[in-house]
Amino acid sequence: MDRGDLFVISAPSGAGKSTLCSMLVKELDNIAFSISHTTRSPRPGEINGKDYYFVSEQEFEQLVAEDAFLEWARVHGNFYGTHRAHVMEKLSQGTDVILDIDVQGAKQVKKRLPGAVTIFILPPSWQVLEERLTKRGSEDREKIKLRLQNAMKEMEEVTNYQYTVVNDVLEVAFGQLKAIVLAQRSKTRRVLASNVDIDALRPNPDSWFLV
Repeated sequence: MDRGDLFVISAPSGAGKSTLCSMLVKELDNIAFSISHTTRSPRPGEINGKDYYFVSEQEFEQLVAEDAFLEWARVHGNFYGTHRAHVMEKLSQGTDVILDIDVQGAKQVKKRLPGAVTIFILPPSWQVLEERLTKRGSEDREKIKLRLQNAMKEMEEVTNYQYTVVNDVLEVAFGQLKAIVLAQRSKTRRVLASNVDIDALRPNPDSWFLV
């Protein structure tokens, strides 16, 4: 059994990254969503251990001191981090892992795991991005302003990613994202490491064309 692939997916807030990642996990087998640690407060409906591991800044800093994170960063005034052991365990079991992380974290992951597959999700326009963030209704005007300021910087990093998906029509964007994952699974190393019977692909010694 070959190890799974790590898919690093980044996007500005409001581009629909979390929705697309959730659709991938529901649609495909053998793929898991890496749950990040964060110091921000839970949003309505979010569950600790399912959406995020919600921790205090003191707890987060302790994990940083222990070098427990594959990547971590301060984003929108809060800390976010990916626990290294959780990810590496799933990959070693042959499970693909999705990292829903910002551009800062993506840079750290690429340095530590150069083989990671990087994907950037773009909104179809700036106007659509503003509308999506405003309609979400989970944050006040100042926090939305901060997210938009960060979005300008984040979208400048798109050329550093291997793949780009524009999330205009959700179903189309999902189809493109799914195609990237399936193409990665069709790479020769993964196909040959699966249950392919190599002996069954060799001709019998007495095959007519060998005689």
